[in-house]
Amino acid sequence: MASGPFQYAVAEALALPDTYFTAFREDMRAKRDLLAAGLADAGFGVFRTAGTYFITTDIRPLGESDGFAFCRSLPERAGVVAIPNAVFYDHRDAGAPFVRFAFCKRTGVLEEAVGRLKALAG
Repeated sequence: MASGPFQYAVAEALALPDTYFTAFREDMRAKRDLLAAGLADAGFGVFRTAGTYFITTDIRPLGESDGFAFCRSLPERAGVVAIPNAVFYDHRDAGAPFVRFAFCKRTGVLEEAVGRLKALAG
C-alpha cells in the first residue's frame, strides 16, 4: 500500500470535512438496513453486519442448500447476483448454505433487487 497514487488519495480523503464521513456512514447504514429488511421479507435468514459492505444470508429457509448453485442460477431467475460464501471457507461444506449480497449500490438498485428477490421467493 505504499503506492504513490494511493497516498495522494488518502491525503485527499483526510482533507474532507467530518460531515462527509458522517453522511457517508448514515447513507451506508440506511442501505444496509433497506437490503437486510428486504432479504428477511423475501425469506432469507439474515446475519446483521456492522463493518462491511455485504450482508450474509442463509438460503436454507428458501428450500436451498447449495450456495454455488443458487448464485449461478440467481441472475437468470431474478436478475440479481450474490456471492457464495463457501469460497471464503477452508472447508467449503461449512459455508455451502450461505450467500452474500453487496449493499454499496444506489438505493434504487437495492429497491429493485429486493423486489425481484421477493418475487422469486413467491
